[in-house]
Amino acid sequence: MRSRPVFVRKDERIKAHFLTCFLSLLVYRILEKKMDESFTCSEIIQTLRKMNMMEYIGEGYIPTYTRTELTDKLHDVFGFRTDTEIVEQKKMKKIIKQTKK
Repeated sequence: MRSRPVFVRKDERIKAHFLTCFLSLLVYRILEKKMDESFTCSEIIQTLRKMNMMEYIGEGYIPTYTRTELTDKLHDVFGFRTDTEIVEQKKMKKIIKQTKK
């Protein structure tokens, strides 16, 4: 993973930036642990970025990503699948709602 320079001067913004970075790292470490440390943070991030869906008008969403061992593990950990069927709009809204808890 690469980082870029951050130009913040006020203490409040420095603390906010640190907190954001720390929480991001924590989330990825939790993911690593939930997946039995089978995959690195970099692998998880790259895979999540590639897990795009395309709206199939009137039907729902279909995956545009390639199914892999890592995507299967992510589906197992989170308890829903997006790769084996058209995901209805109603179900997709429910999945999105779950991610915001």
